[in-house]
Amino acid sequence: MAVILTPYRPGYLDELLGLFRETVHCVCAGDYTPDQLDAWAPEKLDRSAWAVSLAEHDTLVALEDGTTVGFADLDGGYLDRLYVRCGYGGRGIGSQLCDELEALARSRGHRSVTVDASITARPFFERRGYRIVREQQVPRRGQVLTNYHMEKRFSDSGERAHSQGDRHAPKT
Repeated sequence: MAVILTPYRPGYLDELLGLFRETVHCVCAGDYTPDQLDAWAPEKLDRSAWAVSLAEHDTLVALEDGTTVGFADLDGGYLDRLYVRCGYGGRGIGSQLCDELEALARSRGHRSVTVDASITARPFFERRGYRIVREQQVPRRGQVLTNYHMEKRFSDSGERAHSQGDRHAPKT
């Protein structure tokens, strides 16, 4: 079935909050401890803060046959979040979301896109042409999580690097 990308609407908020928490705890369990996962994606999330940032950013929601299978958001030239529902990785959903948001950033004159990628997401972004700028240790609710500040520069010729597959891409 085809995945359709649609702009974020407030009615998606609860679904995206659940998808975020589920994805972090499922997909990243091999790279982070249970305490780190709970710090990153706690049981209770700040709905109002999420609602504001999702509405203010360029946020896309991926739907397949009525099921929300992923979402991503762009804040200027910063890819703030990219999550694909557990069990839906490897099907190009993350790449589809990135392709759209990278094209949007480029069309707005950004010469690059940056992201703070988790250990889990790092290979996905590297396959897309992102390079590590620095490793980071991010304090979160009493835990320290490793992530990577990465950047993808757009070529002057207008070409974008093509992805070589998809992997869940949660970020801290």
